[in-house]
Amino acid sequence: MRTVAIIQARMGSSRLPGKSMMPLGGEPAIAHVMRRAAMVEGVTRALVATTVSESDDQLAAFCEAAGVGVFRGSEDDVLDRYFRAAMAAGAEAVMRITGDCPLLDPVQSALVLERFLAEGADYASNASPPALPDGLDTEVISMAALETCRREASRRPQREHVTLFIHDNADSFRCVNVSNPRDLSGHRWTLDEEDDYRFLTAVFDELARRRQFGYLAEVLAILEDRPDLADMNSGIVRNEGLLKSLEEENSDGKGIQN
Repeated sequence: MRTVAIIQARMGSSRLPGKSMMPLGGEPAIAHVMRRAAMVEGVTRALVATTVSESDDQLAAFCEAAGVGVFRGSEDDVLDRYFRAAMAAGAEAVMRITGDCPLLDPVQSALVLERFLAEGADYASNASPPALPDGLDTEVISMAALETCRREASRRPQREHVTLFIHDNADSFRCVNVSNPRDLSGHRWTLDEEDDYRFLTAVFDELARRRQFGYLAEVLAILEDRPDLADMNSGIVRNEGLLKSLEEENSDGKGIQN
């Protein structure tokens, strides 16, 4: 099955503007995500889905120079952007990865794809519920399921968050979850706030000192040796962007119609 890893990224983050191009370990954060996504066993290719906004020109130029395909679409209708990127890539299944996950573990992501294929699922995830650190989240969606989402999703949060329609209508899809023997969901390894950047900078510096790639076990070992690092961003709520989107919907009572 032709599985395309599509990395959702943009420069216009309200909480940490320009985060995709912020340096980590001598490279922009997005470079780590692209490399790790391309390493996932079973993934045919990786590409970045960003917006048509001029603010994302720098991001698109960097990806193209690095030899990674770029699709540019709607700023607000992320679901439509994602679907069109998948269609342009000729995907039969899509691995959804966000650009704020520079410590994405290709081995953990491959487990999600393996389960998706083995179960003949419409949707597979390792975050429903989460058991891995925030920043290792991986989802795999069939093109048929993604097309259904794009056609039927009408609420604003469902257009802003690609797989929310599936979660809202889980009984209509064949969904599976990949768990982890140890609950590590309290760890935060994503890039969404200034404190996250401080944490990730320290982790990448330590990985360079140890000459390590940064697989799950390697980062956990660093935090066992340096528990003070995890305190840098421990107070930030997981999936804060989704929660904010849902709150805004409740406050104005509006949705987006197809």
